Amino acid sequence: MTTTTSAASAAQPQNLPSFDKLLIGGQWVAPSSDATIEVVSPITGELIATVPDAQEADMDAAVAAARKAFDEGPWPRMAPAERAAILRRVGEEVKKRVAAMSEAFTAEIGAPAAASNAFHENAVKVWDDVVTLHERFTFEEERSWEGGSGLLVREPIGVVATILPWNGPVATASLKFAPALAAGCTVVVKPAPEGPLSMMMFAEALEAAGLPEGVISLLPAGREVGEYLVRHKDVDMITFTGSTVAGRTIMGIAAERIARVTLELGGKSAAIITDDVDLDTVFPQLVFFGIGHSGQVCAALTRILVPRHRQEEVVERIKAVMESVKIGDPREADTVIGPLAAERQRERVESYIEIGKSEGARLVTGGGRPAGLDTGWYVEPTLFADVTPGMRIAQEEIFGPVLSVIPYDSIDEAVDIANGTEYGLSGAVYAKDDATAEAIARRIRTGQISVNSWGMNVLQPFGGYKQSGLGREGGVEGLSEFLETKLIQLP
Repeated sequence: MTTTTSAASAAQPQNLPSFDKLLIGGQWVAPSSDATIEVVSPITGELIATVPDAQEADMDAAVAAARKAFDEGPWPRMAPAERAAILRRVGEEVKKRVAAMSEAFTAEIGAPAAASNAFHENAVKVWDDVVTLHERFTFEEERSWEGGSGLLVREPIGVVATILPWNGPVATASLKFAPALAAGCTVVVKPAPEGPLSMMMFAEALEAAGLPEGVISLLPAGREVGEYLVRHKDVDMITFTGSTVAGRTIMGIAAERIARVTLELGGKSAAIITDDVDLDTVFPQLVFFGIGHSGQVCAALTRILVPRHRQEEVVERIKAVMESVKIGDPREADTVIGPLAAERQRERVESYIEIGKSEGARLVTGGGRPAGLDTGWYVEPTLFADVTPGMRIAQEEIFGPVLSVIPYDSIDEAVDIANGTEYGLSGAVYAKDDATAEAIARRIRTGQISVNSWGMNVLQPFGGYKQSGLGREGGVEGLSEFLETKLIQLP
């Protein structure tokens, strides 16, 4: 692998603000305590900023503001087109801050500039799209039946708690609460304590857009305060993106009072390479679909399924790409792989690499820490071959730059392997003929799957089968998650 010199020698991030207030009900408010979240850069391991660490009292204030705004305020009572006009302002304010949010995200999470920019460009796409949802969605329609007629109306659910991960918070937040706001809900957002700076800049965009009082709050906090928000009696719905383990906990808490919930959880997505495909059309892009953003993407293609007799050909292609990429300071334009987001995340990835070795998988390349990077939380892009479907590295989400090549002997076996995990979030099929690839794709139980390509389409339904989650985000399907359906029977 190509590495840079020690990241400690690189210039420190410039102009990264600290924050001392929380956005509650659309206004910047002093927090209830002096507790702070220290933002430590994974590039250097050094403190780069602080933000308030919201406490239960802050969440109470935010939920109370949202409850009042929903029960008494104008937002849920506006026509959808009126809300869209205000949300257009949010999108305009977000666009003004894309560069600053991208710089902050790179510094606080370690995403190379290309990945960081892509996340924030996706956020802009979501806000551009959400202002047209009302033109594509039927909020009210006439229904008739033998002996009667009525109106079917779709109404906002109420107060929505939005709980976010650290690996792409602005884009994920946009996917969640843009449609929630379009539906007429009021929203309380809890970003993860890792990497809150870009979200606080996003909060500035929300404040500048001038939503009605109480409609939106944004409060970084840890897991315990997040659980308190999930349990709050005045929260009608929880929308969460994160690990499957955390999703189970949230679902269990929500079940206690039958609160509505959507969950976008883990993944272990497969790329099936057929026997007839030209590998020049597959590589090197396929490698980056698995290790981009250091593999910290829920939909990443981390299992590469290949015909057994082509395994070595594919392995050599992946190895060559992995060993050619530049690893190092993500603020440098030609860096491809930055650090993992946190020290504990690196420890997790390294533990899975050891598991892969102990299970008998063949370590082809990587597996260690890059030479010359003495500070920061870096792991080499890592490739295992001769992986069997039952191995833990083939079953469990690693969330790091680790790919597993799994050989198969027939397409039926490949389909069984692709479907043979508890997840079903994304995937891809590569074949010489698009129709053949599509036929295979139809057999894979997953929420999105690509033919001879890959990507996360944020403007169309995205979500998981099985333990990858419940519900969909994106498009009119994402809007519908935040609406209740009522039948008014007329005389």
